[in-house]
Amino acid sequence: MAKRVTLFAGHYGSGKTNVALNFARLLKRTVPRVAVADLDIVNPYFRTKDSAADLAAEGIELVVSDYANSNVDFPAMPKEAYALFADRGASVVVDVGGDDRGALALGRYVDDIRAENDYDMLAVINASRPLTSTPDDTLDVLREIEEACRLPFTGIVNNTNLGPQTTAETVLSSMPYADAIARALGLPVKFTCCPASLEPELRGKVPGLFPLDIQKIYYQLDANT
Repeated sequence: MAKRVTLFAGHYGSGKTNVALNFARLLKRTVPRVAVADLDIVNPYFRTKDSAADLAAEGIELVVSDYANSNVDFPAMPKEAYALFADRGASVVVDVGGDDRGALALGRYVDDIRAENDYDMLAVINASRPLTSTPDDTLDVLREIEEACRLPFTGIVNNTNLGPQTTAETVLSSMPYADAIARALGLPVKFTCCPASLEPELRGKVPGLFPLDIQKIYYQLDANT
């Protein structure tokens, strides 16, 4: 059963935004009120705001900085973000900023999150990214995030992918990597993600398989951006 607050954090390019959006949609099937809080005020490229119209049509609330989808590095969050953590009538999915710098924005909410003690802080990992291609490198990033936001991880999300080039073997070959990180941290692998198109091929081979619909912006970015 999902906690009231579920936070997704990880290295830039781990795919945490896409995971967070898919998780919110999964929650909405059984939870009457779901909200997404985008605390990633550093990365202007992969943003929940790109899916704002779709989320609204699905009845999912979105709280995002007014500076989202811009190149303005302005660490300001709207007052609605504070209200979400205090309003216990909503299930909240949080897209935490990438790396330790982005995770700093979460710090202002940590006391309230700890006081309620109904949260999961999930580390989104991706072995296909250069700076997190080994368990040791990934562990360094995760520990920096924990130190920055003052909230420990409670589980792992394996989101190893190569974008549109992802195959079933991409996912299967990443499982020892995810297991090594989980053992080092003493945490469970909550689920392993794959593009929805690969679910039939991976079903029964991967525990906790979580098929994802990919955010459109992932395919619209120019390779030189």
